[in-house]
Amino acid sequence: MDTILPAKLIEAARKVIDANRAAGRRVAVAESCTGGLVSAALTEIPGSSDVFEAGFVTYSNDSKTEVLKVSSDVLETFGSVSVAVAWSMAQGALRRCNADVAVAITGIAGPDGGTEKKPVGTVVFAQAVRGADPQNVEADARQFENNGRGGVRLQAALCALELLMPGDPVAVEESP
Repeated sequence: MDTILPAKLIEAARKVIDANRAAGRRVAVAESCTGGLVSAALTEIPGSSDVFEAGFVTYSNDSKTEVLKVSSDVLETFGSVSVAVAWSMAQGALRRCNADVAVAITGIAGPDGGTEKKPVGTVVFAQAVRGADPQNVEADARQFENNGRGGVRLQAALCALELLMPGDPVAVEESP
């Protein structure tokens, strides 16, 4: 396949497309630190348009608020790299399109921007499913190895693709 993306990213995207096609599900992503990498991987797969509904790249806090309707109070209280913001992004993506499931990604890819509590490599994911109880937050905070900006973004994209697979939702965990 002619692609500039890493083979393992394309293979993961192919699995997501095939599994969601078989399940009759449409998917969406709301990306921040990955900057559209997950959407790019999904759209590398021929025929992905019958599964991939939409991708929202909301890199700035303003765009998170304007496009996905993340509350500025939530952003100010918890910070952009938090379960609360990732959950709001995933819910916002579902409201903005006709997907059955949405995964949101927000994090610190580096090389700067990390803090003691949220170092470079901190990435938070959330999964929202249409029709599920919005009070049942499905989110996870992960600390990836800081092997450079590209490495953190690739690890985050691979994790987001795993979360788009049909099956059990992610567990709630806000460790960083």
